[in-house]
Amino acid sequence: MLKMETSVLSGKKFVKRWMILGLVVVAGGIFAGSAMAEEIGEVRTKFKVLGANDKIVVEAFDDPDIAGATCYLSRAKTGGISGSMGLAEDTSDASLACRQTGKIELSERIKSGKDDGKQVFQKSTSLLFKTLQVVRFYDKKRNCLVYLTYSNRVIEGSPKNSISAIPILPWD
Repeated sequence: MLKMETSVLSGKKFVKRWMILGLVVVAGGIFAGSAMAEEIGEVRTKFKVLGANDKIVVEAFDDPDIAGATCYLSRAKTGGISGSMGLAEDTSDASLACRQTGKIELSERIKSGKDDGKQVFQKSTSLLFKTLQVVRFYDKKRNCLVYLTYSNRVIEGSPKNSISAIPILPWD
């Protein structure tokens, strides 16, 4: 009986260690290679007696590869006690508007389409497995940068999405 309890405990330790490793890997993936957002503002959508209110947050981020391209993202943020502790899962509702904010010069890699679908922004929207992402495409025929935001999980994503385009214009 004692040996059985010991093996169960070591099994729990094994699972705990893998969970911690998984959190480190997920956190590393979330913060690597994408732009950081600057909060512009927020509005409350639902009052919560305990914890933070549900809200819509407006954030701005610059495309990390293209100077002069800025996107504004609005997204739902769940409040309450679990939201305040970072344990709640935010809904997949988001909207995106991207604008030219300076002179835009595209690299050959972007012009050739090799960077199409490249992730330029990512935000965790649950404790572990759900993220809100923004990816970029280049429409060569119309000389436009096209940005798409969507939500995904490790197993299943959401069809909710939003799109925005920046026509590349001369900048004085």
